[in-house]
Amino acid sequence: MTRGGQNKKQDASERRCIVTGDTQPKSGLIRFVVGPDDQIVPDLLEKLPGRGIWVSADRSVLEQAIKKGLFARGAKQAVNVPDGLIDAVEAGLTRRVIELISLTRKSSRAVMGYEKVKSWLAQERARVLIQASDGSIRGKTKLRAPEGNNSFIGVLTGSELGLAFGRENVIHGALAAGGLTKRVVEEAAKLSGLRRNSGGNATKKGLRTTDE
Repeated sequence: MTRGGQNKKQDASERRCIVTGDTQPKSGLIRFVVGPDDQIVPDLLEKLPGRGIWVSADRSVLEQAIKKGLFARGAKQAVNVPDGLIDAVEAGLTRRVIELISLTRKSSRAVMGYEKVKSWLAQERARVLIQASDGSIRGKTKLRAPEGNNSFIGVLTGSELGLAFGRENVIHGALAAGGLTKRVVEEAAKLSGLRRNSGGNATKKGLRTTDE
């Protein structure tokens, strides 16, 4: 019961992080389950059977979960945490973001290239600006993300963006509203939390040159 005498229910879309104890939307957490041989397995699609163990999408938080043995506590049993778990999660999230952008492109809700992106921004067709983390600052500052929150992604490299758009290297991209765009933004934010030197949250209002 809450202080006001009402039952405090956890929203179905929220989960509690086993490290911080904070309850937050699932979009900011990574789900793990206990797999074969009692091994901790990341469930990035949130579809694997078993009791979900939720951890904030932040490298330092995951490091604490491993160091303090909190996966065992969350699973309520002895577990095996594989070496390189955090790097495996990062790699999986990278593939996930690339795949989602690729699907968005195939549905004609994504464009690449400076001129096309500039045109979409001018016509207010772009909901999210995407720029390669290793692109030149001078070139990237010529474009500004749409107004509003979660309108910028800067966590992927040029070669990773190239995979998403079927090219060798891509610096500028844009996503239209609707479709899978919301999922792209959410997964990119998770990836940003796992990547070292990613410049913090990958989904920002406007361009920040610290995403280098």
